[in-house]
Amino acid sequence: MQDQPAFTTADRQRWMAVLARADLDTLRRLCPALPAHTRLRGPEIGMTMLRGRAGGTGSRFNLGEMTVTRCTIRNSAGLVGHAYIAGRNDGLAELAAVLDAALQDHTLRPTLEATIIAPLEAAQAATRAEKSRRAAATRVDFFTMATMRS
Repeated sequence: MQDQPAFTTADRQRWMAVLARADLDTLRRLCPALPAHTRLRGPEIGMTMLRGRAGGTGSRFNLGEMTVTRCTIRNSAGLVGHAYIAGRNDGLAELAAVLDAALQDHTLRPTLEATIIAPLEAAQAATRAEKSRRAAATRVDFFTMATMRS
């Protein structure tokens, strides 16, 4: 196993979140040939409990269950990658775990960040912005409506 590469927990959380939201076909198209790997766990499909808070800050309550797919792999460099994906998608969970392990390698990370993570992150941000724009178009300003009735 190689020395611990220099990345922060926040870096890893960011790339894992991007991979978890990715589309499998897009990820396969962007993904170069990666090191061979061995499955340590899964991909397995299961359920997880979603918790909420009353009013966003109040007491916790069980909102319901959600289907997730998880996978853990070890690549040929000895790095372990994990992935948890919302829904049932074995292929995406395994590929995300392989990429998680590869991104931990300081020699591969710059290329993978530039060719996979950055384009996915930009596309996901654009999708969020478009949804936000469409939702804002339907916004009603109740203060304005109240002053119009007087």
